[in-house]
Amino acid sequence: MNYRPTPLRVLSRSDLADVPISPAEVVRAVEDAYLALAGGDSDNPRKLSVAHPDGWSVAYAMLGRDGRRRVVAMKTSYKFDPHHDRSNKKYFTTISLYDDATGSPIALMDCARVGALRTPAVSALLVRECVRPGARSALLIGTGTQGRNALPHLLAANPNLNRLMLFGTHPDGLAAVHQQLLHHHPHAELEIVSEPNAAARDADVILATAGPGTRVAIEAADLAPGSTVVLVGYGLAPSTLVEADRVIATSAEQMALTGTDMAGPDGRLRGVDAELPQILGHRAVGRSNDDERIFVYNSGLVLTDIAVAHALANRAIAEGRGTEVSLWD
Repeated sequence: MNYRPTPLRVLSRSDLADVPISPAEVVRAVEDAYLALAGGDSDNPRKLSVAHPDGWSVAYAMLGRDGRRRVVAMKTSYKFDPHHDRSNKKYFTTISLYDDATGSPIALMDCARVGALRTPAVSALLVRECVRPGARSALLIGTGTQGRNALPHLLAANPNLNRLMLFGTHPDGLAAVHQQLLHHHPHAELEIVSEPNAAARDADVILATAGPGTRVAIEAADLAPGSTVVLVGYGLAPSTLVEADRVIATSAEQMALTGTDMAGPDGRLRGVDAELPQILGHRAVGRSNDDERIFVYNSGLVLTDIAVAHALANRAIAEGRGTEVSLWD
């Protein structure tokens, strides 16, 4: 039997930076991944993690099988941040894809853009399933990577939201959020607010995507009846979870592991009423009545990374991008 070595396509951050994919396409890919999980077609085991005892570094490994795409993947991430100094932090994340129909490798790729697209798409779906009827206004807190991608994906799944508010403290970030919004929605208007707590009282939807250094902490008392608040990064106080009428998460297990900073005064973390895969699969509901204030916790599942990575890899390879490496030669 003749063995023919299979080359591996390596896709760098620059290879993937401008691969064309629309927010609507990302949202559809992510939703399909959740539906496959809810239908029992895919597997998403618990992530593994190791951390330096002094908090200098943390690393994760996540394995998943997308049964509909017939793709198996491993995602890894490593963060080195010994002094909690943003300018010196080092963060590397990769994903390797394998074709489970042919047994061939597809690609080893940088995962930065995958995460930058996947997370706002998940938020968009969470809002779509939880937002009250007739909702029109949204407040975005934060102008980092997640903030910059939030609004185009939000509108892809929630086109009726037409009053968009933004709070941020970095002029370049504010400009970047606006530019990204106009790229996808040239006629959209964006209102820059200086008092996020006051703006929250007028918001049907709040997306909290700020970094850990933010001074913003929206309280439950700031929320309008029927509002939906989504925690992606920082910007919400624990009271928004403790006093919520309903709690939704992408994964209750992951929220229990990574959401401990949102515990109540008694040190306990509020339980989850429903998870997004079950809601999308019509086994649970996001909202029970129009006046509920809903807290939503957005944490990643590797299956959604696989869906977006697979879409990007296919397009990049079709365009001849990347480098073939004879790793197993």
